[in-house]
Amino acid sequence: MVQATVAFGSRTLCRPTDADRRAAFGQQGLALYNFETQATAFFGENGQNALRLEGEYDILLTNRLILQPSAEANFYSRNDPGRRIGSGLANLEAGLRLRYEIVPEFAPYLGVTWSNAYGTTADYTGADGDPRSEARFVTGVRL
Repeated sequence: MVQATVAFGSRTLCRPTDADRRAAFGQQGLALYNFETQATAFFGENGQNALRLEGEYDILLTNRLILQPSAEANFYSRNDPGRRIGSGLANLEAGLRLRYEIVPEFAPYLGVTWSNAYGTTADYTGADGDPRSEARFVTGVRL
């Protein structure tokens, strides 16, 4: 079964010099084989557009213990030096979370995420002295 939700909205990114407003159009849903997917397109001024693709999958280890791999990719239509973003594929993030559903509405988790910058975004990141790739441990509660 395939389920989908379509969303419209806007996103405002506040910067010290000005605000960047973008119209958003997105789809999120359950694809075949129970993959959660989300695709969001952002349309800004002067052709500054972006696309975010996300996906995740729940692997039931037991009825309450769930392993969740996830991935996210961000694409941009133009270089934006003010935000340190390059055109094309800007970054990829992959993660793995393990959660325990005490009840479906309350599930603590822990995990790890890896992120990597590409192209001009990686050049901006390296020039700023920040790592182009990094790993982070995450913990939290899914409500």
